[in-house]
Amino acid sequence: MKFLRQAINGVRSARSFSSSAVSRKDFIQDLYVKELKSYKAPPPAKDAHVGAVKQYTIPPAPKAPSLPSDVAAELNAYDASEPSKDAAPKAAATTTTETAGEGAETFLAFLEKDEPKAEAHH
Repeated sequence: MKFLRQAINGVRSARSFSSSAVSRKDFIQDLYVKELKSYKAPPPAKDAHVGAVKQYTIPPAPKAPSLPSDVAAELNAYDASEPSKDAAPKAAATTTTETAGEGAETFLAFLEKDEPKAEAHH
């Protein structure tokens, strides 16, 4: 037990005696900071930007829109290019034979109708 106390006291005394970080100097850090402070960047060359920056040119002014000289011919050409109502596809207009010609009430009644029960297999 006595040996244990001496060992603990020895450790405590060793911990209390340490060198101060302030008294130790880091010569490498001091040299690095001194070199950083003394560094001067070289002056830029006069033509350093040549080749790295494109010359700016103003884009040409847009033209003002103009009316066509022959409006009637333009309208006729548009009417000719527009598809007629008779040529519309009829696939969208087809419906099933059950609901064709029936109203919404008949359709809702069809939906509310009970499903036929499946026959039980014995």
